[in-house]
Amino acid sequence: MRPFLYERADDVQSALRAAAPTSQTSIPPTEASAQFIAGGTLLLDLMKLDTMRPQVLVDINGLERTHGQIAATAQELRLGALVRMSQAAEHPDILRDYPLIAQSLQQAASAQLRNMASLGGNVLQRTRCQYFRDPSWPACNKRAPGTGCSALEGVNRKHAVLGINEHCIAEYPGDFGPTLAALGASVETAGPGGARSIPFERLHNGPEVPNVETVLAPGELITGFVVPAGPWTRRSVYLKVRDRQSYAFGLATAAVALDLSDGVVNEARIGLGGVAYKPWRAHDAEAVLRGKPFDEAIAHAAAEAAFAGARAHGENEYKLDLGRRTLVRALLQAAKLEI
Repeated sequence: MRPFLYERADDVQSALRAAAPTSQTSIPPTEASAQFIAGGTLLLDLMKLDTMRPQVLVDINGLERTHGQIAATAQELRLGALVRMSQAAEHPDILRDYPLIAQSLQQAASAQLRNMASLGGNVLQRTRCQYFRDPSWPACNKRAPGTGCSALEGVNRKHAVLGINEHCIAEYPGDFGPTLAALGASVETAGPGGARSIPFERLHNGPEVPNVETVLAPGELITGFVVPAGPWTRRSVYLKVRDRQSYAFGLATAAVALDLSDGVVNEARIGLGGVAYKPWRAHDAEAVLRGKPFDEAIAHAAAEAAFAGARAHGENEYKLDLGRRTLVRALLQAAKLEI
């Protein structure tokens, strides 16, 4: 690990000052000289691997007093960015009214990591692609723009089949992100340009410029999330298929929320993980379900629509079928829930 300076911030403004860009040059936030740290469960790993090389770490755990709360009303669920994964996973309002959020957090990482990791940091976690994480591989457009993508013809069993192109096929590894995408959440930030609210679906960029992973500016800080309430949130499921039952990243995951009346789908919300470049909202699949009587056949039709544009590269071809089957299972489970 390379030497770095450490600063502690106890409020948003002091955090922004400490992380303010030192030049006017536009660079991706992940390459900024100053990085925010809360749980540090991924950042420190990448620093040890020499994949990330910040010169300053700005500890924002002091913001937990103001941005570490959970508040649920009839209209929305508000989650502070400094809420810990375990705190949200065990919150009674989330367990009752947003079970897919609780399930996605319960199935992520280990108990120790869930106690440390913040929700704000969780959604910004970076791919587990070995070519990205190991700087000895020269060809990685996400780490070194313009060098190529080693995974295209390399080891790519866990890589993405949705939202990819010839520049990068890395998968987004998180579980919480697909649930926020499915539920139409927004992310609140504070930065040099002031506060703003961003639809969560637009937070992460596509692979056109792989090293620019989000729309955040250097020095911009996530402060919280807002999840709209709806009649579909209680009838919801997060299904995760992985190589082993615990402490493993998803090969295919599905976040599903349904509003059913007399067996007819009034509304459907679907997020996919493990199979996509970024947290993925399956709008085409939702459209197939909306207004139709629910049965297994329509679930299969929705899964076909969700993966209609998917593209595999050798070792990850199994994800096309696995992703469809995972979504069907999640839809069937959600439909059977008694609420």
